[in-house]
Amino acid sequence: MAQTAQRPAPVRSRPQERPTGKSGSGARSSSFFFNGHVPRRRALVIGVSALFGFALTVVWSAQFVDRTIGDTIADALLGHPAKGTPIAGALAGLVFALVTGIAGTFTACNVAVFSALAPLTGAQATSRRGRMAAALRPLSRLALGAVVVSAVYGMVVGVLGTGMPQFDESQGGGGFSGRLIQAMVVYGLLGAIMTYLGLAALGVVRDPLARLTRVWPGAPMLFMGGLIGAFLIGRPFPLFRQLFRDAAASGNSFYAALEFSLQSLGNILVMALVFLLVTGFFGDRLHGWLTRRPSRASALMAAAFIAAGVFMILYWDVRMLARRDLIWYPLAPWAA
Repeated sequence: MAQTAQRPAPVRSRPQERPTGKSGSGARSSSFFFNGHVPRRRALVIGVSALFGFALTVVWSAQFVDRTIGDTIADALLGHPAKGTPIAGALAGLVFALVTGIAGTFTACNVAVFSALAPLTGAQATSRRGRMAAALRPLSRLALGAVVVSAVYGMVVGVLGTGMPQFDESQGGGGFSGRLIQAMVVYGLLGAIMTYLGLAALGVVRDPLARLTRVWPGAPMLFMGGLIGAFLIGRPFPLFRQLFRDAAASGNSFYAALEFSLQSLGNILVMALVFLLVTGFFGDRLHGWLTRRPSRASALMAAAFIAAGVFMILYWDVRMLARRDLIWYPLAPWAA
């Protein structure tokens, strides 16, 4: 009696990620922000990232981060109370700039530094030392971009001095000082840029630096460093205002530029050290995890940028209106 040959059961494979994304007309080639691989659940990445950014605005306590963390770190590193102690001399001003930059690592505007470092994870190298050495190149470009922008702003402060909006302590219409309005405008724009970059990482919109990156591969890291340097343009952090007054009162553009540069370097110093350690000890595993499915890198980069961008827009432009009792916004009891 003949036996019926059995066909092997079909092997089900997981749905493949889309290798390219489309926006407008035609397929898009890969670039730094868009690696050419679109996650299968692109809408979910956007929604969860935006929700995380919103949730962070609900629980974020500026008083705890600025005073409890920032002031404590600055006082410990300086060896005396940072607030209220006059900055005596140029050397003291430079030390104060670097220390308060480190102390301001976890202030609200510096949350976006995490998203700037996210694209650097998972670099491939043969050894731990090699991975850490490879990470220094993009980090140096990030630092250069931050220094250039902050130094230029410092030079402007040195020239214009006390005539700048950040010296305006008066309460205008609705309780908004010139300093606060400047912060809302600057961080709102930075948040919009970060959100756009997150959407570009998912292939929803075009990578604005795609053409420039093909000519100059280091451009994206310089650009993101510039975003970090631009934080100083609107920063209302009390210790930074103290530094700002010292730079403006000096009337020395070179000194002011150096102070602001050290402040930006202090902002990214802790993050850079953490990133180097993570890259050295876990970089090989990260690289393997990301290369097995390249869409993971897209999702990671997009999530970091979108969460940071939504946080900055809602925190500085929407929640600030609630703090002036102009609208209602949900706030945790400790954040009110």
